[in-house]
Amino acid sequence: MGSSDSKLNFRKAVIQLTTKTQPVEATDDAFWDQFWADTATSVQDVFALVPAAEIRAVREESPSNLATLCYKAVEKLVQGAESGCHSEKEKQIVLNCSRLLTRVLPYIFEDPDWRGFFWSTVPGAGRGGGEEDDENARPLAESLLLAIADLLFCPDFTVQSHRRSTVDSAEDVHSLDSCEYIWEAGVGFAHSPQPNYIHDMNRMELLKLLLTCFSEAMYLPPAPESGSTNPWVQFFCSTENRHALPLFTSLLNTVCAYDPVGYGIPYNHLLFSDYREPLVEEAAQVLIVTLDHDSASSASPTVDGTTTGTAMDDADPPGPENLFVNYLSRIHREEDFQFILKGIARLLSNPLLQTYLPNSTKKIQFHQELLVLFWKLCDFNKKFLFFVLKSSDVLDILVPILFFLNDARADQSRVGLMHIGVFILLLLSGERNFGVRLNKPYSVRVPMDIPVFTGTHADLLIVVFHKIITSGHQRLQPLFDCLLTIVVNVSPYLKSLSMVTANKLLHLLEAFSTTWFLFSAAQNHHLVFFLLEVFNNIIQYQFDGNSNLVYAIIRKRSVFHQLANLPTDPPTIHKALQRRRRTPEPLSRTGSQEGTSMEGSRPAAPAEPGTLKTSLVATPGIDKLTEKSQVSEDGTLRSLEPEPQQSSEDGSPAKGEPSQAWREQRRPSSSSASGQWSPTPEWVLSWKSKLPLQTIMRLLQVLVPQVEKICIDKNVDPPVWYDTDVKLFEIQRV
Repeated sequence: MGSSDSKLNFRKAVIQLTTKTQPVEATDDAFWDQFWADTATSVQDVFALVPAAEIRAVREESPSNLATLCYKAVEKLVQGAESGCHSEKEKQIVLNCSRLLTRVLPYIFEDPDWRGFFWSTVPGAGRGGGEEDDENARPLAESLLLAIADLLFCPDFTVQSHRRSTVDSAEDVHSLDSCEYIWEAGVGFAHSPQPNYIHDMNRMELLKLLLTCFSEAMYLPPAPESGSTNPWVQFFCSTENRHALPLFTSLLNTVCAYDPVGYGIPYNHLLFSDYREPLVEEAAQVLIVTLDHDSASSASPTVDGTTTGTAMDDADPPGPENLFVNYLSRIHREEDFQFILKGIARLLSNPLLQTYLPNSTKKIQFHQELLVLFWKLCDFNKKFLFFVLKSSDVLDILVPILFFLNDARADQSRVGLMHIGVFILLLLSGERNFGVRLNKPYSVRVPMDIPVFTGTHADLLIVVFHKIITSGHQRLQPLFDCLLTIVVNVSPYLKSLSMVTANKLLHLLEAFSTTWFLFSAAQNHHLVFFLLEVFNNIIQYQFDGNSNLVYAIIRKRSVFHQLANLPTDPPTIHKALQRRRRTPEPLSRTGSQEGTSMEGSRPAAPAEPGTLKTSLVATPGIDKLTEKSQVSEDGTLRSLEPEPQQSSEDGSPAKGEPSQAWREQRRPSSSSASGQWSPTPEWVLSWKSKLPLQTIMRLLQVLVPQVEKICIDKNVDPPVWYDTDVKLFEIQRV
């Protein structure tokens, strides 16, 4: 039968289903088989031939028919899993049912009255008609999930058969050890099976169905407690799923072993389609969803490696019930960590690859999923986090993250990417090794629209952060505290900042310490504290190599004197707030010598108007991600009050005013939001007295007269650039 005939028959069946007002008996195989028996439909066909309006119509007008359709489709998948799908016909039926369920499930989830349907047992499901055995009394959801798991390790359907003989000696499905059929070499598995296009496509169909099952959470109203677990994920990742370990391993290895560049033949992605990439993307998504586990509920190590919990917790806490999280947390071999880190770094760096031939290498699109996966690896496996930090490959993670942050900063539809990238850097910055690694010279030229500088990875980090703060989307304001906390965390280890970077830091201080900014919201002065702490750390621990920063501080000494003499009387406060309406934007003023941007860069693209008007749900607060204390200037620990997550009013920045964000008032914390918050002299005094200015004032006291003396003695400007690594121009290879 031609494919157009089978599509026609399938469409007829759908129309019959929507027009029948009488329930069709589950035993009427002739009717139900039309949906999956002989149709050679792709998933695209199913979406086209089963319109949303018709699914909803059946749901409302003949609910028992929709129920029977779902039940029969699941039954076919269970049968396929039981038999091992030997004939082409069985494989076709499994794929058709899988596509049909992928299409219909979301319409079950969107209706509150239907959500319980898959968790109920279907009456009369016992096929023998007599007393039902336990297997048949399973809720439909469980039968479906177990069938999908079995089908993902089905020889000659989704995995290579090990049998040499072509005789139909069915490998017994229940005795099959799926650990021998892991999809890809890597963690815990050395054998790399021959790539097989058909197997990859079949795995993809089943993973798509699995993701659809897990997606029920998207249709639920946000629960007040984030602790509510997704029953689909919970069951699939429990000991009920005998394939949990090989599937976890298959997904992880498939992602980390993937090399999009292939054999390095330029333009090979244009010659043949890469069927592996969509599978890798699905695998990454399924992994992330299965790892959606609240680590706070079990005792988990904090950033410094100690565990949170009471003294009673000396014994190892029981591992999480979610087996995927459990397996992830138990990976411990160095070579496994190396395989994972290399794989993720390779994929994250892929969009940055610059070759002599434009567009000659394939660019992957799923970096956001990779960042979430990397975050979960670090969060659930502290040994992995420490491995990353002691490895020089940590910079191969850092550079792509900075590239994505810079690229996405003005696009409001990518705020989520910005958050996850910043949180990963915050987590890493809590460790000394990360700060030390940043001193490695930055020589690779990644195409980014940032000023050209000669320096280290620390320079790259600070220059990108400056760019995000001064020209990012206004919804990024809640991240400013995180960005500066990262700089504070690494500052004691930075041996030598470039002149460009030193000027950027001073430019931020200048902008943050204007009176209108300090007085316009209850939290704004925190940013000045962060920056002063950065300067203090560098002066105290790394004075010798940081002549550029010291010189920039001397040049901008008036900023520090103004801070020390900050007015606190009501008239001045009032006047400063009035002036803020008229003042030209201090942050849109480019820092000195902004100069040229890097070759091949392109400015961050703003989102299309109206693409996104939403706030992020349940992003972890800064206090969850980093230690709550910082070493203050006198060496004592002081607590950092985390700023509440806040989202500002939407609306893209106006042209020519990249930092309109700064005119929007940073909202005061909710505690003071009962009335309109306004600054008082007492409030200003309360934090002005704590400004850690002593170190810098001492420095100025000692050095300014010396610098002035040099100028007078020689009657010339001080030799600012003498003895530093200066290049007047730079030749770049394109």
